[in-house]
Amino acid sequence: MVQRWLPEPFIFAILLTFVAAVVVMPVCHQTPIEVVEHWGGGVWNLLAFAMQMALVLVCGSALAAAPAIKRGIDALARIPKTPAAAIALVTVVSALACWLNWGFGLIIGVVFAKAIARQLAGVDYRLLIASAYSGFVVWHAGVSGSIPLTMATEGEIGKVTGGAMNLTVPVSQTIFDVHNLVMVLLVIVAITVANTLMHPKKGAVTVDPVLLEEDTKDIKDTKDLKNPTPAQRLENSPILSWMIALLLAAYVVAKLGFRGGSLDLGTVIMIFLSLGLMLHGTPMAYVRAFGKATTGAAGIILQFPLYAGIMGIITGVGASGVSMGNVIADFCVNISTPVTYPLLTFLFAALLNMFVPSGGGHWAIQAPIMLPAGAALGVADGLTGTAIAWGDAWTNLIQPFWALPALAIAKLSARDIMGYCLVDLLITGVIICGGLVIWAL
Repeated sequence: MVQRWLPEPFIFAILLTFVAAVVVMPVCHQTPIEVVEHWGGGVWNLLAFAMQMALVLVCGSALAAAPAIKRGIDALARIPKTPAAAIALVTVVSALACWLNWGFGLIIGVVFAKAIARQLAGVDYRLLIASAYSGFVVWHAGVSGSIPLTMATEGEIGKVTGGAMNLTVPVSQTIFDVHNLVMVLLVIVAITVANTLMHPKKGAVTVDPVLLEEDTKDIKDTKDLKNPTPAQRLENSPILSWMIALLLAAYVVAKLGFRGGSLDLGTVIMIFLSLGLMLHGTPMAYVRAFGKATTGAAGIILQFPLYAGIMGIITGVGASGVSMGNVIADFCVNISTPVTYPLLTFLFAALLNMFVPSGGGHWAIQAPIMLPAGAALGVADGLTGTAIAWGDAWTNLIQPFWALPALAIAKLSARDIMGYCLVDLLITGVIICGGLVIWAL
Protein backbone atom coordinates (compact mmCIF):
# COMPACT_ATOMS: atom_id res chain seq x y z
CA MET A 1 0.00 0.00 0.00
CA VAL A 2 2.77 2.42 0.93
CA GLN A 3 4.79 1.59 -2.18
CA ARG A 4 1.73 2.42 -4.27
CA TRP A 5 0.35 5.51 -2.55
CA LEU A 6 3.15 7.32 -0.68
CA PRO A 7 4.74 9.97 -2.92
CA GLU A 8 8.24 11.40 -2.82
CA PRO A 9 8.68 13.42 0.44
CA PHE A 10 8.85 16.69 -1.54
CA ILE A 11 5.43 15.94 -3.05
CA PHE A 12 4.17 15.08 0.44
CA ALA A 13 5.33 18.49 1.70
CA ILE A 14 3.59 20.25 -1.20
CA LEU A 15 0.32 18.41 -0.53
CA LEU A 16 0.48 19.20 3.20
CA THR A 17 0.99 22.88 2.36
CA PHE A 18 -2.27 23.09 0.44
CA VAL A 19 -4.17 20.89 2.93
CA ALA A 20 -3.15 23.25 5.72
CA ALA A 21 -4.14 26.31 3.67
CA VAL A 22 -7.54 24.91 2.66
CA VAL A 23 -8.41 23.90 6.23
CA VAL A 24 -7.25 27.11 7.91
CA MET A 25 -9.29 29.51 5.76
CA PRO A 26 -12.80 28.35 6.81
CA VAL A 27 -11.90 27.18 10.34
CA CYS A 28 -10.00 30.31 11.35
CA HIS A 29 -11.93 32.72 9.10
CA GLN A 30 -8.79 33.81 7.32
CA THR A 31 -8.66 35.20 3.80
CA PRO A 32 -6.47 33.65 1.08
CA ILE A 33 -4.21 36.70 1.24
CA GLU A 34 -3.71 36.23 5.00
CA VAL A 35 -2.85 32.55 4.53
CA VAL A 36 -0.38 33.37 1.76
CA GLU A 37 1.24 36.03 3.95
CA HIS A 38 1.54 33.61 6.88
CA TRP A 39 3.05 30.99 4.59
CA GLY A 40 5.54 33.38 3.00
CA GLY A 41 6.46 34.87 6.37
CA GLY A 42 7.28 31.44 7.75
CA VAL A 43 9.21 29.98 4.82
CA TRP A 44 12.62 31.10 6.09
CA ASN A 45 12.03 30.54 9.82
CA LEU A 46 13.78 27.15 9.83
CA LEU A 47 16.94 28.23 8.03
CA ALA A 48 19.19 27.89 11.08
CA PHE A 49 17.67 24.53 11.96
CA ALA A 50 17.91 23.34 8.34
CA MET A 51 21.61 24.19 8.35
CA GLN A 52 22.06 22.26 11.59
CA MET A 53 20.28 19.23 10.15
CA ALA A 54 22.37 19.36 6.98
CA LEU A 55 25.57 19.56 9.03
CA VAL A 56 24.50 16.67 11.26
CA LEU A 57 24.03 14.56 8.15
CA VAL A 58 27.20 15.65 6.36
CA CYS A 59 29.54 15.70 9.38
CA GLY A 60 28.15 12.40 10.64
CA SER A 61 28.58 10.77 7.24
CA ALA A 62 32.10 12.16 6.86
CA LEU A 63 33.02 10.83 10.30
CA ALA A 64 31.62 7.40 9.43
CA ALA A 65 33.79 7.40 6.29
CA ALA A 66 37.01 7.68 8.32
CA PRO A 67 38.98 4.42 7.97
CA ALA A 68 39.24 3.82 11.73
CA ILE A 69 35.50 4.35 12.26
CA LYS A 70 34.61 2.09 9.35
CA ARG A 71 36.81 -0.67 10.75
CA GLY A 72 35.19 -0.37 14.18
CA ILE A 73 31.63 -0.35 12.83
CA ASP A 74 32.41 -3.28 10.53
CA ALA A 75 33.71 -5.26 13.51
CA LEU A 76 30.48 -4.66 15.44
CA ALA A 77 28.47 -5.50 12.32
CA ARG A 78 29.94 -8.99 12.30
CA ILE A 79 28.23 -9.84 15.61
CA PRO A 80 24.76 -10.82 14.26
CA LYS A 81 24.77 -14.10 12.35
CA THR A 82 21.14 -14.19 11.18
CA PRO A 83 18.83 -11.61 9.58
CA ALA A 84 16.56 -11.64 12.64
CA ALA A 85 19.49 -10.95 14.97
CA ALA A 86 20.66 -8.13 12.69
CA ILE A 87 17.25 -6.45 12.69
CA ALA A 88 16.98 -6.73 16.48
CA LEU A 89 20.49 -5.38 17.10
CA VAL A 90 20.04 -2.41 14.76
CA THR A 91 16.71 -1.51 16.39
CA VAL A 92 18.11 -1.59 19.94
CA VAL A 93 21.31 0.28 19.06
CA SER A 94 19.39 2.97 17.19
CA ALA A 95 16.76 3.40 19.92
CA LEU A 96 19.31 3.67 22.74
CA ALA A 97 21.45 6.08 20.72
CA CYS A 98 18.40 8.25 19.90
CA TRP A 99 17.34 8.26 23.54
CA LEU A 100 20.80 9.58 24.45
CA ASN A 101 20.95 12.11 21.62
CA TRP A 102 18.65 12.19 18.62
CA GLY A 103 21.15 13.74 16.18
CA PHE A 104 23.78 11.12 17.03
CA GLY A 105 21.28 8.27 17.02
CA LEU A 106 19.71 9.19 13.69
CA ILE A 107 23.08 8.99 11.93
CA ILE A 108 24.78 6.15 13.79
CA GLY A 109 21.77 3.84 13.48
CA VAL A 110 21.72 4.04 9.68
CA VAL A 111 25.51 3.83 9.35
CA PHE A 112 25.49 0.71 11.54
CA ALA A 113 22.63 -0.78 9.50
CA LYS A 114 24.55 -0.30 6.27
CA ALA A 115 27.63 -1.91 7.78
CA ILE A 116 25.57 -4.97 8.70
CA ALA A 117 24.17 -5.10 5.16
CA ARG A 118 27.74 -5.29 3.88
CA GLN A 119 28.58 -8.16 6.23
CA LEU A 120 25.45 -10.31 6.30
CA ALA A 121 23.82 -11.87 3.26
CA GLY A 122 20.06 -12.34 3.09
CA VAL A 123 18.98 -9.48 5.37
CA ASP A 124 16.22 -7.27 3.95
CA TYR A 125 17.83 -3.88 3.39
CA ARG A 126 14.60 -1.89 3.48
CA LEU A 127 13.60 -3.36 6.83
CA LEU A 128 17.14 -2.89 8.15
CA ILE A 129 17.02 0.86 7.44
CA ALA A 130 13.43 1.08 8.72
CA SER A 131 14.61 -0.57 11.95
CA ALA A 132 17.39 1.97 12.28
CA TYR A 133 14.89 4.81 11.83
CA SER A 134 12.23 3.29 14.10
CA GLY A 135 14.40 3.93 17.16
CA PHE A 136 13.81 7.64 16.56
CA VAL A 137 10.37 7.28 18.17
CA VAL A 138 11.88 7.51 21.68
CA TRP A 139 14.09 10.54 21.13
CA HIS A 140 11.77 13.18 22.59
CA ALA A 141 11.33 11.07 25.71
CA GLY A 142 15.11 10.95 26.08
CA VAL A 143 17.87 13.15 27.43
CA SER A 144 18.03 15.34 24.29
CA GLY A 145 14.28 15.97 24.08
CA SER A 146 13.83 19.68 23.46
CA ILE A 147 10.46 19.99 25.24
CA PRO A 148 11.43 18.42 28.61
CA LEU A 149 14.76 20.26 28.56
CA THR A 150 12.99 23.55 27.83
CA MET A 151 10.58 22.93 30.72
CA ALA A 152 13.55 22.42 33.03
CA THR A 153 15.11 25.76 31.99
CA GLU A 154 14.51 28.71 34.32
CA GLY A 155 12.04 31.23 32.88
CA GLU A 156 11.12 29.34 29.71
CA ILE A 157 7.61 28.32 30.81
CA GLY A 158 6.88 31.85 31.99
CA LYS A 159 8.07 33.21 28.66
CA VAL A 160 5.91 30.93 26.51
CA THR A 161 2.80 31.33 28.67
CA GLY A 162 3.09 35.10 28.88
CA GLY A 163 3.79 34.98 32.61
CA ALA A 164 0.72 32.88 33.41
CA MET A 165 2.92 30.11 34.83
CA ASN A 166 6.29 30.95 36.35
CA LEU A 167 7.83 27.62 37.22
CA THR A 168 10.32 25.00 36.11
CA VAL A 169 9.69 21.29 35.77
CA PRO A 170 12.76 19.17 36.62
CA VAL A 171 13.66 16.28 34.34
CA SER A 172 12.91 13.93 37.24
CA GLN A 173 9.23 14.66 36.49
CA THR A 174 9.55 14.18 32.71
CA ILE A 175 12.48 12.27 31.20
CA PHE A 176 13.37 10.31 34.34
CA ASP A 177 9.88 9.82 35.73
CA VAL A 178 9.32 6.09 36.22
CA HIS A 179 6.21 6.15 34.01
CA ASN A 180 8.17 7.65 31.13
CA LEU A 181 11.08 5.23 31.57
CA VAL A 182 8.72 2.24 31.55
CA MET A 183 7.05 3.54 28.38
CA VAL A 184 10.45 3.96 26.71
CA LEU A 185 11.45 0.42 27.66
CA LEU A 186 8.18 -1.09 26.44
CA VAL A 187 8.36 0.83 23.16
CA ILE A 188 11.93 -0.35 22.50
CA VAL A 189 10.99 -3.95 23.24
CA ALA A 190 7.87 -3.69 21.07
CA ILE A 191 9.59 -2.27 17.99
CA THR A 192 12.44 -4.76 18.36
CA VAL A 193 10.04 -7.70 18.37
CA ALA A 194 7.84 -6.23 15.62
CA ASN A 195 10.74 -5.43 13.32
CA THR A 196 12.21 -8.89 13.79
CA LEU A 197 8.90 -10.59 13.01
CA MET A 198 8.44 -8.47 9.86
CA HIS A 199 11.54 -9.91 8.20
CA PRO A 200 10.38 -12.04 5.25
CA LYS A 201 11.21 -15.72 5.34
CA LYS A 202 11.59 -15.64 1.56
CA GLY A 203 12.18 -12.93 -1.00
CA ALA A 204 14.14 -10.48 1.15
CA VAL A 205 15.16 -7.36 -0.77
CA THR A 206 18.91 -7.18 -0.34
CA VAL A 207 21.08 -4.13 -0.88
CA ASP A 208 22.39 -3.23 -4.33
CA PRO A 209 26.00 -4.51 -4.59
CA VAL A 210 26.98 -1.30 -6.38
CA LEU A 211 25.87 0.71 -3.36
CA LEU A 212 27.96 -1.47 -1.08
CA GLU A 213 30.98 -1.07 -3.30
CA GLU A 214 30.66 2.73 -3.20
CA ASP A 215 30.38 2.71 0.59
CA THR A 216 33.55 0.69 1.11
CA LYS A 217 35.80 2.74 -1.13
CA ASP A 218 38.56 4.43 0.80
CA ILE A 219 39.13 8.11 0.23
CA LYS A 220 42.64 8.22 -1.19
CA ASP A 221 45.14 10.94 -0.41
CA THR A 222 46.27 12.38 -3.76
CA LYS A 223 49.06 14.64 -2.54
CA ASP A 224 52.22 14.84 -4.62
CA LEU A 225 54.74 12.96 -2.50
CA LYS A 226 57.69 13.69 -4.81
CA ASN A 227 57.66 17.44 -5.20
CA PRO A 228 54.92 18.93 -3.00
CA THR A 229 54.28 22.64 -3.35
CA PRO A 230 53.90 24.84 -0.26
CA ALA A 231 50.13 24.84 -0.84
CA GLN A 232 50.06 21.04 -1.04
CA ARG A 233 52.06 20.80 2.18
CA LEU A 234 49.43 22.88 3.95
CA GLU A 235 46.56 20.94 2.38
CA ASN A 236 47.99 17.65 3.58
CA SER A 237 49.31 18.75 6.95
CA PRO A 238 48.00 16.68 9.88
CA ILE A 239 49.06 19.51 12.18
CA LEU A 240 46.41 21.86 10.77
CA SER A 241 43.68 19.23 11.10
CA TRP A 242 44.61 18.55 14.72
CA MET A 243 44.87 22.23 15.61
CA ILE A 244 41.32 23.03 14.52
CA ALA A 245 40.00 19.72 15.85
CA LEU A 246 41.48 20.38 19.29
CA LEU A 247 40.03 23.89 19.27
CA LEU A 248 36.56 22.43 18.64
CA ALA A 249 37.08 19.77 21.30
CA ALA A 250 38.24 22.35 23.84
CA TYR A 251 35.06 24.35 23.35
CA VAL A 252 32.87 21.25 23.78
CA VAL A 253 34.69 20.25 26.98
CA ALA A 254 34.40 23.79 28.37
CA LYS A 255 30.70 23.96 27.53
CA LEU A 256 29.72 20.55 28.90
CA GLY A 257 32.24 20.20 31.71
CA PHE A 258 32.56 23.71 33.11
CA ARG A 259 29.62 25.78 31.90
CA GLY A 260 26.82 23.31 32.57
CA GLY A 261 25.75 23.24 28.93
CA SER A 262 23.64 20.52 27.35
CA LEU A 263 24.46 18.12 24.53
CA ASP A 264 22.40 20.01 21.99
CA LEU A 265 22.42 19.70 18.22
CA GLY A 266 25.20 22.26 17.75
CA THR A 267 27.42 20.43 20.22
CA VAL A 268 26.85 17.11 18.45
CA ILE A 269 27.88 18.72 15.15
CA MET A 270 31.09 20.06 16.74
CA ILE A 271 31.90 16.60 18.12
CA PHE A 272 31.35 15.01 14.71
CA LEU A 273 33.47 17.69 13.04
CA SER A 274 36.31 17.45 15.55
CA LEU A 275 36.51 13.66 15.42
CA GLY A 276 36.22 13.64 11.63
CA LEU A 277 39.15 16.03 11.25
CA MET A 278 41.28 13.97 13.62
CA LEU A 279 40.50 10.60 12.10
CA HIS A 280 40.83 11.61 8.45
CA GLY A 281 44.28 12.92 9.24
CA THR A 282 44.67 15.78 6.77
CA PRO A 283 42.51 18.75 5.74
CA MET A 284 42.20 17.56 2.13
CA ALA A 285 41.18 14.04 3.14
CA TYR A 286 38.39 15.54 5.23
CA VAL A 287 37.39 17.99 2.48
CA ARG A 288 36.94 15.09 0.05
CA ALA A 289 34.93 13.05 2.57
CA PHE A 290 32.79 16.09 3.40
CA GLY A 291 32.18 16.87 -0.27
CA LYS A 292 31.12 13.31 -0.97
CA ALA A 293 28.63 13.44 1.91
CA THR A 294 27.01 16.75 0.94
CA THR A 295 24.92 15.25 -1.87
CA GLY A 296 22.75 13.58 0.75
CA ALA A 297 21.66 16.95 2.18
CA ALA A 298 19.70 17.95 -0.92
CA GLY A 299 16.33 16.80 0.44
CA ILE A 300 16.79 18.76 3.66
CA ILE A 301 17.72 21.97 1.86
CA LEU A 302 14.78 21.64 -0.54
CA GLN A 303 12.02 20.64 1.88
CA PHE A 304 12.67 22.50 5.12
CA PRO A 305 11.46 25.87 3.73
CA LEU A 306 8.13 24.24 2.81
CA TYR A 307 7.64 22.88 6.32
CA ALA A 308 8.57 26.26 7.77
CA GLY A 309 5.85 27.75 5.56
CA ILE A 310 3.34 25.17 6.81
CA MET A 311 4.28 26.11 10.36
CA GLY A 312 3.55 29.72 9.45
CA ILE A 313 0.08 28.77 8.21
CA ILE A 314 -0.73 26.76 11.37
CA THR A 315 0.49 29.44 13.79
CA GLY A 316 -0.53 32.53 11.81
CA VAL A 317 -3.20 34.78 13.34
CA GLY A 318 -5.32 36.86 10.97
CA ALA A 319 -7.89 39.58 11.53
CA SER A 320 -10.12 37.01 13.27
CA GLY A 321 -7.51 36.71 16.04
CA VAL A 322 -7.47 32.90 15.77
CA SER A 323 -4.80 30.43 14.65
CA MET A 324 -5.32 26.80 13.67
CA GLY A 325 -3.12 25.63 16.50
CA ASN A 326 -5.26 27.47 19.03
CA VAL A 327 -8.48 26.06 17.56
CA ILE A 328 -7.34 22.45 17.92
CA ALA A 329 -5.85 23.05 21.38
CA ASP A 330 -9.05 24.67 22.64
CA PHE A 331 -11.08 21.74 21.29
CA CYS A 332 -8.90 19.25 23.21
CA VAL A 333 -9.22 21.26 26.41
CA ASN A 334 -12.99 21.57 26.16
CA ILE A 335 -13.64 17.82 25.86
CA SER A 336 -11.05 16.67 28.41
CA THR A 337 -11.15 15.23 31.90
CA PRO A 338 -8.10 14.92 34.19
CA VAL A 339 -7.66 11.31 32.99
CA THR A 340 -8.19 11.88 29.26
CA TYR A 341 -6.35 15.20 29.07
CA PRO A 342 -2.82 13.76 28.62
CA LEU A 343 -4.12 11.31 26.00
CA LEU A 344 -5.87 14.04 23.99
CA THR A 345 -2.81 16.29 24.34
CA PHE A 346 -0.70 13.47 22.91
CA LEU A 347 -3.09 12.88 19.99
CA PHE A 348 -3.23 16.61 19.21
CA ALA A 349 0.58 16.77 19.20
CA ALA A 350 0.71 13.70 16.94
CA LEU A 351 -1.66 15.32 14.43
CA LEU A 352 0.13 18.66 14.63
CA ASN A 353 3.46 16.93 13.99
CA MET A 354 2.34 15.96 10.49
CA PHE A 355 2.17 19.68 9.63
CA VAL A 356 4.74 21.12 12.07
CA PRO A 357 7.44 18.46 12.55
CA SER A 358 9.43 20.47 15.08
CA GLY A 359 9.61 20.19 18.85
CA GLY A 360 10.12 23.94 19.13
CA GLY A 361 7.10 24.54 16.90
CA HIS A 362 4.95 22.26 19.06
CA TRP A 363 6.08 24.00 22.21
CA ALA A 364 5.23 27.43 20.82
CA ILE A 365 1.75 26.31 19.72
CA GLN A 366 0.68 24.02 22.56
CA ALA A 367 2.43 25.21 25.70
CA PRO A 368 0.58 28.57 26.08
CA ILE A 369 -2.77 26.73 26.09
CA MET A 370 -2.13 23.17 27.24
CA LEU A 371 0.01 23.86 30.31
CA PRO A 372 -2.38 26.32 32.05
CA ALA A 373 -5.39 24.19 31.08
CA GLY A 374 -3.74 21.04 32.41
CA ALA A 375 -2.88 22.77 35.67
CA ALA A 376 -6.51 23.90 36.02
CA LEU A 377 -7.62 20.28 35.58
CA GLY A 378 -5.12 19.08 38.16
CA VAL A 379 -2.84 17.37 35.66
CA ALA A 380 0.86 17.49 36.56
CA ASP A 381 2.88 19.87 34.37
CA GLY A 382 5.47 17.18 33.74
CA LEU A 383 2.79 14.83 32.41
CA THR A 384 1.37 17.47 30.07
CA GLY A 385 4.81 18.30 28.71
CA THR A 386 5.70 14.63 28.29
CA ALA A 387 2.44 13.98 26.42
CA ILE A 388 3.34 16.78 23.99
CA ALA A 389 6.84 15.35 23.59
CA TRP A 390 5.60 11.81 22.88
CA GLY A 391 3.08 13.10 20.35
CA ASP A 392 5.82 15.03 18.57
CA ALA A 393 8.00 11.91 18.37
CA TRP A 394 5.32 9.29 17.62
CA THR A 395 4.17 10.37 14.16
CA ASN A 396 7.77 10.92 13.09
CA LEU A 397 7.51 7.24 12.19
CA ILE A 398 5.33 8.16 9.19
CA GLN A 399 6.41 11.78 8.62
CA PRO A 400 9.17 11.74 5.95
CA PHE A 401 10.58 15.04 7.23
CA TRP A 402 12.82 13.47 9.88
CA ALA A 403 13.64 10.43 7.75
CA LEU A 404 15.42 12.57 5.13
CA PRO A 405 18.93 12.28 6.66
CA ALA A 406 18.54 8.52 7.14
CA LEU A 407 17.18 8.03 3.63
CA ALA A 408 19.98 10.12 2.15
CA ILE A 409 22.63 7.96 3.80
CA ALA A 410 20.83 4.74 2.91
CA LYS A 411 20.04 5.91 -0.65
CA LEU A 412 16.44 4.77 -0.37
CA SER A 413 13.11 6.53 -0.81
CA ALA A 414 10.51 7.08 1.88
CA ARG A 415 8.18 4.50 0.36
CA ASP A 416 10.85 1.83 0.89
CA ILE A 417 10.65 2.06 4.69
CA MET A 418 7.34 3.68 5.63
CA GLY A 419 5.29 0.49 5.36
CA TYR A 420 7.34 -1.06 8.15
CA CYS A 421 7.25 2.19 10.13
CA LEU A 422 3.45 2.26 9.85
CA VAL A 423 3.27 -1.09 11.64
CA ASP A 424 5.58 0.24 14.36
CA LEU A 425 3.37 3.34 14.62
CA LEU A 426 0.26 1.28 15.37
CA ILE A 427 1.99 -0.93 17.94
CA THR A 428 3.77 1.88 19.80
CA GLY A 429 0.61 4.02 19.72
CA VAL A 430 -1.19 1.47 21.87
CA ILE A 431 1.67 1.44 24.39
CA ILE A 432 2.00 5.22 24.60
CA CYS A 433 -1.76 5.84 24.90
CA GLY A 434 -2.07 3.21 27.61
CA GLY A 435 0.97 4.57 29.45
CA LEU A 436 -0.35 8.13 29.50
CA VAL A 437 -3.76 7.05 30.79
CA ILE A 438 -2.15 4.99 33.58
CA TRP A 439 0.14 7.90 34.44
CA ALA A 440 -2.90 10.20 34.74
CA LEU A 441 -4.83 7.91 37.08
